[in-house]
Amino acid sequence: MQFLGHVVRFIVAALVLMVVGWIVPQFSVGGFGSALLLALVIALFGWAIEGIFGKKVTPFGRGIVGFLVSALVIYLAQFIVGGVTVSILGALLAALVIGIIDLFIPISTPYEAGKSHKE
Repeated sequence: MQFLGHVVRFIVAALVLMVVGWIVPQFSVGGFGSALLLALVIALFGWAIEGIFGKKVTPFGRGIVGFLVSALVIYLAQFIVGGVTVSILGALLAALVIGIIDLFIPISTPYEAGKSHKE
């Protein structure tokens, strides 16, 4: 069931990224495949940043630092995923919209998911 939960989480994240691409100017996602790969890359970047710097400096952290790191992760992910174009302003707006959507559709972080299974 854990694998299915991850699949659902990435599908929801991809759909959110497609909605954000539709709402936010200077942020475009080529299609569902690009959005799914973008969600995976953002999750991997977030996991790596969380592992190196701790939970407070991650895209999933709260506050201005988490927001800025989230925008940076979104901006850098465009260089890995084809079909995605993001400006700096687009990354900032996308991070804001994703943060607002996350208020209504909270998704646990990979760090929290791993931590809950170890305890």
